[in-house]
Amino acid sequence: TVKGPVEQLSGIICPGFINTHCHLELSYLKDKLVPGGGLVNFIKEILTIRKAAKNSAEEIADAAAKSDQDMYDNGIVAVGDIANTDTTVKVKANSKIYYHTFVEIFGFTPESAGQLFEDGLALAQKYKPQSVSITPHAPYTVSKELFKLIKKYSDTGKNLISIHNQECEDENKFYRYKMGGFNDLYEFLGVDIKYFKPQARNSLQSMIPLITNNQDILLVHNTCTNLKDIYFIKRFDRNIHWCFCPNANIYIEKRLPKVNLFLDQGFNITLGTDSLASNSKLCILSEMRVLQDKFPALDTQRLIEWGTLNGAKFLGIDDTKGSLQPGKTPGLNLISGLDNLKITPESTVRRLI
Repeated sequence: TVKGPVEQLSGIICPGFINTHCHLELSYLKDKLVPGGGLVNFIKEILTIRKAAKNSAEEIADAAAKSDQDMYDNGIVAVGDIANTDTTVKVKANSKIYYHTFVEIFGFTPESAGQLFEDGLALAQKYKPQSVSITPHAPYTVSKELFKLIKKYSDTGKNLISIHNQECEDENKFYRYKMGGFNDLYEFLGVDIKYFKPQARNSLQSMIPLITNNQDILLVHNTCTNLKDIYFIKRFDRNIHWCFCPNANIYIEKRLPKVNLFLDQGFNITLGTDSLASNSKLCILSEMRVLQDKFPALDTQRLIEWGTLNGAKFLGIDDTKGSLQPGKTPGLNLISGLDNLKITPESTVRRLI
């Protein structure tokens, strides 16, 4: 029996949200990076701050713990989180949220591949017994040799993959012609890329053959992905899922993916928040609000599916999360401030369970 008065609520209820792309360990960078400067400048700024090492491990961990609580309060029940360090091991172990950690490996010089791969495996061990896998960062930061080592490892056993994909035009320019801002980035890093030859195809089409067909693969951002790329993916034997992080795309590149191209193609589409380095909050409803505003044809049911069930499917937890069904423990959110059941800029979320 229920004690106390019955509370009348208006809005719609939905399962707890699934955030398939986050960088919890970058939470300390909130409001530190200049918006709209493009991806190459964004990466340079992050690397410069990391190198200066003015933030203590405790500050970084505290910021991550605050973000974890904020996500919980924003109705998020599960997160696919990127890690380059062991900073978030403890936060995740103590969290009410389910985490899958993607230990991200990167290195563009072929001779460093073996050591970087071993370092990635060692870091992944620190996250166990939590759910964890190793993954390549992005086409422009992972050498073919390193891709091959990750592929070989992923061809057996379970190793979920999440890759930053086509976040800016320079990524495609670099792969096709070895031109654009990534040359500046490597100069900034002091990395000699003489060995790298233009591939005559863009980054997505160059990378996909180097990835396993034995795992589910999340392509994140997809800001510059076009219809040819989508058809290329459909012809290729890979288990591709997509993740959109619209607030981060606006923050970094001042543009959004061509979301309409991905609709009704039979793909599993998910949502992510990226990090507080490129977002003002870690909230899946906030991502839905942007998509609804910029792509009015999207309906609420579809957006909720992207932010709940589809993310659970990718993370392999749809047996317990992602939909309101008997026997599941998906969490329960109330979305208020709708207009004819459409999400509006005024829509809010409240966690009920």
